[in-house]
Amino acid sequence: MPEVRKRYDREFRDGAVRIVEETGKPIAQVARDLGVNEGTLGNWVARAREAREDTEGLSRGDVEELKRLRAENAELRMERDVLKRSVVLWVKEATK
Repeated sequence: MPEVRKRYDREFRDGAVRIVEETGKPIAQVARDLGVNEGTLGNWVARAREAREDTEGLSRGDVEELKRLRAENAELRMERDVLKRSVVLWVKEATK
């Protein structure tokens, strides 16, 4: 039987991370209190810290622009990859 994974919404994840950071309690204790796997909460905290490091010293507007530009960059990479694949297929068809 397949494993059923519990899904947590963004508000819950952000709140759990905030509890760990503001109270200074260990991740294990907060995870037990919330009924979340300790490793899962640890991953959330690590991602939050990593995201904060990337934006340290930036204004709120800069952070928003950075997010927008990263999303746009990811979309452009995807489009580029699709075009590369279609050119390869086109060349294969043309050389048959």
